[in-house]
Amino acid sequence: EKRTVTQIEKNGYPDSIYINAAKIFQGIHTEKSEDKNQVRYGDNPESPMMAFKDEHSRRASYELAFNALKYQDLLEEMLLDSKAYPCYSIPDELTSLLVVMLYDLQDRKFQKRKIFAEEELVAEVQEIGNYLYSYRTKLAAALARCRIKYDALSIEYFVPETVCKQEKRTSALPVCCWINTLKISLEDVIRDLEMKGFTKVESVSDFGHYTYAVDQHCHDVLVFPSSLREELLNLDLVADCKLLLQ
Repeated sequence: EKRTVTQIEKNGYPDSIYINAAKIFQGIHTEKSEDKNQVRYGDNPESPMMAFKDEHSRRASYELAFNALKYQDLLEEMLLDSKAYPCYSIPDELTSLLVVMLYDLQDRKFQKRKIFAEEELVAEVQEIGNYLYSYRTKLAAALARCRIKYDALSIEYFVPETVCKQEKRTSALPVCCWINTLKISLEDVIRDLEMKGFTKVESVSDFGHYTYAVDQHCHDVLVFPSSLREELLNLDLVADCKLLLQ
């Protein structure tokens, strides 16, 4: 039976993903000098506890947090320009949640997010989601003014050049997966992959599309073409944590 996993969609995420993304962002956001610090993030807790429903939830939380980090300056400018920040009903400790949810709101083109069936709702997420949505027109206008101000065709203009270079380099790298030998053997993984149409090759130089190779030095590591990164997330092997993406 296929395991149910959290879907990563353009109509929003379950509340738990926003909470975890905010905790991650709180620990990685760029600290600014006092004279430039107009947006305050409160205290930075050490090693926040996070519970991920599955591998999709974990990846979605980190992806959302790092996207917010890439566009931190733009998102802060949108909040200030639209007068959505400061908001005295939202404490500094929830600013990270405000920022990650704003990134997702603009990524959805300011459309209302979906409430997932059987989702456990979190009061803070609901409150901030509704607050941002009430400012959607002003936030969209603030984004448009930023793009005009910097002559930017898209928000990718606001990604720092060093991050752009890193992303290009990362996207070209093969995808490595550890085999969780506590749950499955190499032979069973290979059998499962072959049933799904994958072909084993000797090395990365022989890669086609649906191919993979066994690492020459670590026989519990499989390597896949970079083009399969998203498709791998939909495998039962990954959802069941039998294959762990690196």
